[in-house]
Amino acid sequence: MGIADDAVEIRARGWRTLAALHNLIEAELERSLGASAGLSVVEYTVLDALSRQDGWHMRMQQLARATALSPSATTRLVTRLEDRGLLTRILCADDRRGIYTELTPAGRALYDQAHPVNDETLERVLGEASAQPELAPVVHALQETVAVV
Repeated sequence: MGIADDAVEIRARGWRTLAALHNLIEAELERSLGASAGLSVVEYTVLDALSRQDGWHMRMQQLARATALSPSATTRLVTRLEDRGLLTRILCADDRRGIYTELTPAGRALYDQAHPVNDETLERVLGEASAQPELAPVVHALQETVAVV
């Protein structure tokens, strides 16, 4: 194996490790958020993004970027959450094509219930992952990145 091949393998190994950590975290979040609040990870992500708007609403395109979903998947997700009474859509007064969304009081209450569960699960899973030699470097890098921000 040449130098270039070694570099490719190192990057591939790093990607596989990152994917393994992501899958571990996502599976635990799905379980804990589902059990405690009846939310999926992506539903929680929507509530989290909207909760950070400090009383303002968010354009659907911004929400799609925040959740890493396509515009059509975001629309379907918003419809499901709206049907559950957790958020509402608002037409832009200046541009009828613009649609905003924001949390309802019920959405805020559910987010407030789910947020500590999310945080506790993340802390627990990252702690457990840091004890696994193959995942520890990625967890450490993540913790360093968060400490800088």
